Amino acid sequence: MSQNLIFAFTKTTSPVAYCVLSIGMGTRNEDPKYNGLAHLYEHMLFKGTPKRTSVEISNTLEKVGGDMNAFTTKERIVLYTTTLKEDIKKAISLLFECAFTSSFPPDELKKEKIVVMDEIITYQDSPTELLYDTFENELFTGTPLGYSILGEKKSLNKISSSILKKYQKKYFTPHNMTLTIAGDFEETKIVSMIKSELQLYFKGADLEIVTQDKPFVAKKRIPATSLEFICSKYNTKTELAKGKLFNKSTDKNLRQAHCILGCSAYSYYNTKKRTILSLITNILGGPALNSWLSMSLREKHALVYHIEASYIAYKDTGIFSIYFGCEKKFLERCISLIKKEIDRIVLTPVSERALKAAKKQMIGQISIASDNAEAQCLAKGKSLLLKGEFVTNKQLREYIEAITPSDIQEVAKEVLNWNRLSKLLFI
Repeated sequence: MSQNLIFAFTKTTSPVAYCVLSIGMGTRNEDPKYNGLAHLYEHMLFKGTPKRTSVEISNTLEKVGGDMNAFTTKERIVLYTTTLKEDIKKAISLLFECAFTSSFPPDELKKEKIVVMDEIITYQDSPTELLYDTFENELFTGTPLGYSILGEKKSLNKISSSILKKYQKKYFTPHNMTLTIAGDFEETKIVSMIKSELQLYFKGADLEIVTQDKPFVAKKRIPATSLEFICSKYNTKTELAKGKLFNKSTDKNLRQAHCILGCSAYSYYNTKKRTILSLITNILGGPALNSWLSMSLREKHALVYHIEASYIAYKDTGIFSIYFGCEKKFLERCISLIKKEIDRIVLTPVSERALKAAKKQMIGQISIASDNAEAQCLAKGKSLLLKGEFVTNKQLREYIEAITPSDIQEVAKEVLNWNRLSKLLFI
């Protein structure tokens, strides 16, 4: 198997450099009895290598004003650094050292389990965060996407250093990673530096460089996903696998009612419909206060302080959701108004004028958000890992501009059919 690493570079004029290493291992890759392993693994990447202790790892970049951090998702572990450009070699070296040679010291593992368990308790005290996690667990129950990222005490206690090393050997290899860097460098020099560092751990490994004009076909790299399992479990052969349809309420003794309405959606690979659904999500409940749901439930009726729609795409499916919190006595009124806005976008074509304004807003949001080199590296790393290519802002703008009112209505009918929506309520 090839041990080449996919790499993409963004040239900047800033004295600050960003480096992101994305690994194709997340919660969905876990054995159920070790649920929480990927997140615990992420924590342990900073806890020691044959060369450095956890304190030395922390000090390597911090003493020069830099930083290294990480996060875990259902499909990825991501390590990323921020340094001055003259310290980029230290950053690359440290990322590779932690990724390829972390030793998972048993004493550190014991302490980190306590830290993670405290994180779980803190998380359970946050109804909004817990609500999202519980909703997704219910929607994809019985599949790897239904696993909790944090895990639970029982499963975490089963994880040993030897188990972590087995996952390291399987997943933390160049062919299952992408590296994205942004900074004021000559690309040839940064490529040479990366190759040199990579050779220290994998003899013969090389870089597969991806640019706007040279996308890389990554399908041969992408492991089999749980799509077949999800589809067979819910008796469908489409990527809109229904998930589990449910209507659940849990008494949490809260002052407010917290509610999510949602369903499965398009995968990351369906670029066209994913873009259309992203625009619909923005129209309904995006970050701007002029979204339809915000204008109705907050501005017009004063029933909520916050309401939002979101869409997450995975390799084989996705999840669309609407979240809001309100006084318990207003719950049914809020749901009725949400249904009214969903019916509006499903049953009535969006006018050309309204669609033009929605496109302009979304393009502006994307352009402003991506005017950040770190954000570009993170987005490119994810896209390269999942698809082997990345979409430029120019291409994305073209995709958005091409959306028609009939596209909006077609996707809305397919995804936002009210009978597809599940409900989870914390009260």
